[in-house]
Amino acid sequence: MSFDRDLFLPVSQEDMARRGWDFYDFLLITGDAYVDHPSFGPTIIGRVLEAKGYRVAILSQPDWKDPEAFTALGRPRLGVLISAGNIDSMVAHYTAARKRRHDDAYSPGRRAGLRPDHATVVYSNRVREVFGDIPIIIGGLEASLRRFAHYDYWEDKVRRSILFDAQADILTYGMGEKASIEIAARLASGTPVGEITDVRGTCVAAKFPGVCSYPKVEVPSFEEVSASKEAYARANMVEYQEHDPVVGKAIIQKHGRDFLIVNPPAPPLTTPEMDWVAELPYVREPHPMYDEMGGVPAIEEVRFSVTHNRGCFGACNFCSLAFHQGRTISCRSHESVIREVTALTKHPGFKGYIHDVGGPSATFRRPSCQKQLKCGMCKNRACLAPEPCPNLDADHTDYMMLLRKLRAIPGVKKVFIRSGIRFDYLMKDPSGEFFTDLVQHHISGQLKVAPEHCVDHTLDYMGKPHIEVYEKFREKYFKLNRRYGKDQYLVPYLISSHPGCTLEDAVKLAEWLNKEGHMPEQVQDFYPTPGTLATCMWYTGIDPRTMKPVFVPKTPHDKALQRALMQWRKPQNRKLVLEALHKTGREDLIGYGKRCLVRPDKGQARPEEAEDRGHPHPQGKGRAPSRSKQDNGRFDGRRRVEKKEAAPQGGKPVRKAGWAKAKAPAKKGVKKKG
Repeated sequence: MSFDRDLFLPVSQEDMARRGWDFYDFLLITGDAYVDHPSFGPTIIGRVLEAKGYRVAILSQPDWKDPEAFTALGRPRLGVLISAGNIDSMVAHYTAARKRRHDDAYSPGRRAGLRPDHATVVYSNRVREVFGDIPIIIGGLEASLRRFAHYDYWEDKVRRSILFDAQADILTYGMGEKASIEIAARLASGTPVGEITDVRGTCVAAKFPGVCSYPKVEVPSFEEVSASKEAYARANMVEYQEHDPVVGKAIIQKHGRDFLIVNPPAPPLTTPEMDWVAELPYVREPHPMYDEMGGVPAIEEVRFSVTHNRGCFGACNFCSLAFHQGRTISCRSHESVIREVTALTKHPGFKGYIHDVGGPSATFRRPSCQKQLKCGMCKNRACLAPEPCPNLDADHTDYMMLLRKLRAIPGVKKVFIRSGIRFDYLMKDPSGEFFTDLVQHHISGQLKVAPEHCVDHTLDYMGKPHIEVYEKFREKYFKLNRRYGKDQYLVPYLISSHPGCTLEDAVKLAEWLNKEGHMPEQVQDFYPTPGTLATCMWYTGIDPRTMKPVFVPKTPHDKALQRALMQWRKPQNRKLVLEALHKTGREDLIGYGKRCLVRPDKGQARPEEAEDRGHPHPQGKGRAPSRSKQDNGRFDGRRRVEKKEAAPQGGKPVRKAGWAKAKAPAKKGVKKKG
């Protein structure tokens, strides 16, 4: 499919000439390929400014080694907006093991290397080189999460606020629409960029802290947090607590002789504002200039998906969403989402399936509680973990009614949910009606949820509920699947090597997975991304919430041991699994019983010959059968059976293991036939 390039924002002087432009207002530079879809942040900002009457041109993935590449569209009249793209450029380039990635879904043909490391800084410096004193505004996820002095995992050091390294005039953090509109209006009115210092949701540099007109709090300086891990942890906690649009203060952080001023967050968009942004004239496709390059793979995940909300009060400590979008929920109206889905049914590639109706957490469509609207989010209390707040409002009715309306649109066969069911939030829904709808109508074969671990104190460091909540959810999930004749999987997401997770904890996770009959196909090592509380723990060895020490598995070997335990059946992991079990004194898991993770080395005594170690589940004879990935979590509706087969040449019968359907319980008041 190819679309008329004039439907897109201009990407060349030829495009501008066809529109009759002899000037333009803003140059928007992005580290992603240009995809005109509301899942791409730079596109949203470009379309928002266009709707406000400004002329905006896009420069995507310019050759940062050539300064002239940044002048290809000429000098803009008002300023340059810069984003690294939808994700941090270092995350785009490197794995959690700091190994270079071989492809990039946000680039044409998955080609890697089309943007630099620390793209925001590099692009901004190039623009300053070729355009001199032009106003430069940086934004997007990379700038947002690096707005304070921050630990950089890839360089293993504390870096200054990205505002200073980029030599930019203003940094917008969060989603950025309101801040971008206000900055554009002031620049258009002739206000010098150096005087635009008080826009909410922005950061600026100043010689004196008195430039800030908001109530403010000062955190330890860049020099202090670089020298002291305790100072870094204290600063990080304040930065999180003040990230609140209702009661948050401005934050001052000294950098050398200058002061970083982080103004309070911008208010979240109202429902009418969300509707307006979502319904701007997006083409919802990559620019046709990429057709011959293989397209842009990132569109495949979102082409027929709908974002209906923003913000997340789940506040997982390893996730950047709370520090970027905030904990306050914004949502679109039913009518707006219905209009978008109706339009999707007319797309030439639409086959009847809406792949997702979600957001940061799919089921959040209302404030966590009414108190939050007046008093802001609680500074020292999470809404869901370790236990749900008594004031939590977990009614899913509004989301359920929205999905029912979408299912009824002509041309829509199925509406799926893939972007994050919070099982702990779902379990607090007083009616349970949404859970029934979810199982019956909105799962595409498997549901992915994120228990992350099974050990209580590790989950506390993660900011996740304890495993009993997941187990109750799983039990109800399969009960509903049986009731409605569904055969749907449940796939748990898990993280290895998170701060607070010891090797003993990793062994317990392997035990739990073995008991559940699940071995993950892929394992996610903890990734210390900029700005999160868990990254602070990883760097400092301190929990910033309590200022107490926390164990951190840091060395490659420590992490390899934990990762291997989560995939203990893989032959290549055997040596590491044995080492981990010996180190933790868990030799009871080396043997032939159902509980055991690996067999002993050749020559070691069989379990019936060894002394019972007194564990609650003694080793049994015979090896537990391997459970394939097709069996993930689906044991509730089946029972284990053994079949005797005739032995060859009169020997002993051979027992073969297999699965058989469990007998359904007899219904009360129904007589058996025959």
